[in-house]
Amino acid sequence: MTRILLLSDTHGHMDQGILKYAHQADEIWHAGDIGDLKVTDTLKEIAPLRAVYGNIDNAETRKEFPENNRFFCENVDVWITHIGGYPGRYDRRVRDLLRQNPPKLFICGHSHILKVIYDKKLQLLHMNPGAAGTYGFHQVRTMLRFNIDTDQIRDLEIVELGAR
Repeated sequence: MTRILLLSDTHGHMDQGILKYAHQADEIWHAGDIGDLKVTDTLKEIAPLRAVYGNIDNAETRKEFPENNRFFCENVDVWITHIGGYPGRYDRRVRDLLRQNPPKLFICGHSHILKVIYDKKLQLLHMNPGAAGTYGFHQVRTMLRFNIDTDQIRDLEIVELGAR
């Protein structure tokens, strides 16, 4: 079993609330708009990190992280990208690839809105952890944590970090 902490849209922000949950994870996944490599450097010291760059990230961040990160965690096919859209309204950049070869778990950030939706048509679970940072229109800072056990995604939990 692998314990995952999923966050996005830190926009350079790091605090003890994020770190508390990072220390409880086996892996940390960041869905873009990192904002400052100090964020990911800090997270990498705690646990293995998988991340993508977002639309606000600079050239240095884009050199370190890809736009799309597709991998297996245990037996779960995972695809992380920053701008991905939602079931029925996927971003045109990923839409055709999703239809041709859908992962089991599709993760994006960007909207600052926490959503978890099962896409019945593509038979994938879509996750957006909201925003863990203090920049943006969101009212509450959020992350997700869950476990991957062989080929199952279990024990999904919303983490609220308080007002931005």
